[in-house]
Amino acid sequence: MKIFHTGDWHIGKIVNQVHMTQDQEYVLQNLIEVMETEKPDVLIITGDIYDRAVPPVEAVELLNKVLSKILIELQIPVLIISGNHDSPDRLDFGNQILQAKGLHIEGRFHKEVRKVIIEDGYGPVNFYLIPYASPALVKDVLGREDIDDYDSAMKAVVESIQEKWDSKQRNVILSHGFVRGISEPELSESEKPLSLTSVGGADYVNVNNFQGFTYTALGHLHGPQSAGQGVVRYAGSLLKYSFSETAQKKGITVVDINSDGNVQYSHKPLKILRDMRKIKGQLQALLDPSVYKDTNVNDYLHVTLTDEGELLEAMAKLRQVYPNVLALEFDAKERSAGENKTSAGEGYKQKTKLELFRDFYCDITGKEFTPEKESLVSKVIEDVDKEERGA
Repeated sequence: MKIFHTGDWHIGKIVNQVHMTQDQEYVLQNLIEVMETEKPDVLIITGDIYDRAVPPVEAVELLNKVLSKILIELQIPVLIISGNHDSPDRLDFGNQILQAKGLHIEGRFHKEVRKVIIEDGYGPVNFYLIPYASPALVKDVLGREDIDDYDSAMKAVVESIQEKWDSKQRNVILSHGFVRGISEPELSESEKPLSLTSVGGADYVNVNNFQGFTYTALGHLHGPQSAGQGVVRYAGSLLKYSFSETAQKKGITVVDINSDGNVQYSHKPLKILRDMRKIKGQLQALLDPSVYKDTNVNDYLHVTLTDEGELLEAMAKLRQVYPNVLALEFDAKERSAGENKTSAGEGYKQKTKLELFRDFYCDITGKEFTPEKESLVSKVIEDVDKEERGA
């Protein structure tokens, strides 16, 4: 069985006041084209379909268009679970009616974990749909007093599955959350915490909970990665949604399960309209056509300028070449001082204004305070002093 594992579409996402809907439509159209060519047996989406509980109209319209194409024209079934960004009730609406067309949505958590059976040439593959749910909700629904965090909640849910499953069959789990093995997972700035009150790794779920399953398809983390075991994986988001993700290789995970339950998986990139990347250099250099001629100037950019001295209308000049600059900063040497040290240092009360400014300048820029700069600043300080004295 060939599975296209995707997650974290975040349709309706806004990044730095820029609506990503056009970029999302472009990448989802490419996903449809790839599905048309490779003909997977099923598409799964492991949560965070929308970016917020009440999505904008254009986001709902885009999802409707994409799913209609996949289900009606390609006739490929789709399995969806809700994520922590989604509204379970809104996502759940009409799910029983839509099953007839091959769309299986599990928005709300139920005591009986929903099982969807899809047949291939070798028999059934059982998909268990576990939507995102807080430990408190799982505790209440299952009536388990021993649930006090996400790990114990997932352990209880898996135990309820294993009470009734056939372990000799091919069994696949869909889940949404923080799952880790020995090492820490790769996180991104665009991932919303599962709980605003959790501390000390209370959000984490132990990867060992999923032992015995043929494949575990995870959502929530935006970087494609294993969760400590090869068959427990995050597909990652389809697009980059923060500058912490510039090095991540986005796309989908293609999962092939043979008749014996052996799994092979691969990462498949998708075509995108605009990348999200960082560039750094002096302003005039970045505006030089020889520097940007082989790049997509329409990409979403984080620009770091290394110029010394004040620049006038730097953002306006950059956007004449790079229209989608989303963030601009100036390079500064990181301070090596501790929290309690100011740029003035010890004995600041005994220092002159010029000495204070020199210490501040060197600490912030990491550059030498040359005699020329000292003469210029000294003149400014002298003029300000004269004005304050009314001279």
